Amino acid sequence: MKTLITYLAEDNATILENLIESLREIADVKVTAHSATQAESTRWLDMHDGKWHLAIVDLFLKEGSGLGILAGCRNREWYQKVVLLTNYATPEIRRRAAELGADAVFDKSTELDSLFAYCREQAANLKKDDVQQAGSEAIERSRSVAPK
Repeated sequence: MKTLITYLAEDNATILENLIESLREIADVKVTAHSATQAESTRWLDMHDGKWHLAIVDLFLKEGSGLGILAGCRNREWYQKVVLLTNYATPEIRRRAAELGADAVFDKSTELDSLFAYCREQAANLKKDDVQQAGSEAIERSRSVAPK
């Protein structure tokens, strides 16, 4: 399985630490960076455009909001996923997050197992995409060297 390059926007140090450790153990996830504010998160994601696979975003941050981060990620690559992880996963928040382009919303208190399953699925999808791309490249190579 390919490692899922992940960014976390979370302002609670205990949750952040536990989440990083759990993601590493349960799903093949490498948290490459994290921050506690909307501005820092948006800046990092913009500066690393195309170089991350998953952003896990808390709704309420030290400064700003996870919804602002979602809005800033609308023009990401097809393989980049952004999920909202919050204690306030109300129907209204889920709807608003979806409108802003969230790929999923998970409740911190009841849906962590679903988040971990989502991460495992995304890592598996990366591997499958790599295999498909390698196959396409092999076909192209064989066409370019085949006698005409």
